[in-house]
Amino acid sequence: MASIIKPQGKSSVFNRLWRIAATGFCFTLFGIGGLMMSTFWFSTLRIVVKDRQRCTILTQNSIRYSFKLFLWLTRFFRVLDYRFDGIDKLDQDAGCIVVANHPSLLDYVFLASCMPRCDCIVKQSLLDNIFMRGVIKSAGYIANSESDILLPQCQQILDSNGMILIFPEGTRTTPGQTMHLQRGAANIALRCHADIRLVTIHCDQPMLTKQGKWYNIPPVKPRFQIVVKEKISAKDYTADGDSSPAIAARRLTQTLNQKLIPEPVQTNEKK
Repeated sequence: MASIIKPQGKSSVFNRLWRIAATGFCFTLFGIGGLMMSTFWFSTLRIVVKDRQRCTILTQNSIRYSFKLFLWLTRFFRVLDYRFDGIDKLDQDAGCIVVANHPSLLDYVFLASCMPRCDCIVKQSLLDNIFMRGVIKSAGYIANSESDILLPQCQQILDSNGMILIFPEGTRTTPGQTMHLQRGAANIALRCHADIRLVTIHCDQPMLTKQGKWYNIPPVKPRFQIVVKEKISAKDYTADGDSSPAIAARRLTQTLNQKLIPEPVQTNEKK
């Protein structure tokens, strides 16, 4: 059955109050669950599982299924709705870089909940966070450090069939402003000779944006669309004899900037 986006009417006062309360409950549960998993489960995995690769996989699986549960709760309590399109393509993307636009705080949650592996590049400063440090190490995430350290780590993950998730904007998009991408994703793809899988995320109204707080809920229930698109080969940007890696990175970034602009879609999709 076709899933078609239709305009939503204005919600009642009771509906908005319910969504504020339900949003607070879901994110409180998310925070408590994350703290408990970081303190007990991930710490136990690091102690019990001696094989680092197996520990990474178990940690990422734990994150994926906990995110699936969280998203199910947000839908069950009518906080938001969402659908994935073309999600099966990610099963073909071992050793690939996944890039996406970044309109909401939930973007990482959506993608990590459905990627077979999700190796992220995180801020170096998060390693100083007592709660995040253990998760980052257990999950095998990469700290955004100097390129001479970052690139070998990325290459190692890609060579072991990992999937690196990158938001090339570097931060969440400001609603109403043009998307500007940094060249980090293109440089990693070119230097590691990796393909890029494109993903666009669209929400019919702003929610959990860079400026918005969790309680600044939209007038009506927001609906997210996560669309897995085509794959780009980095080799296509170095095969024409460009002598400068910077030129190839600039061209690839321009392509990403064009293709990561999200558009509402109408598809046959199982929720």
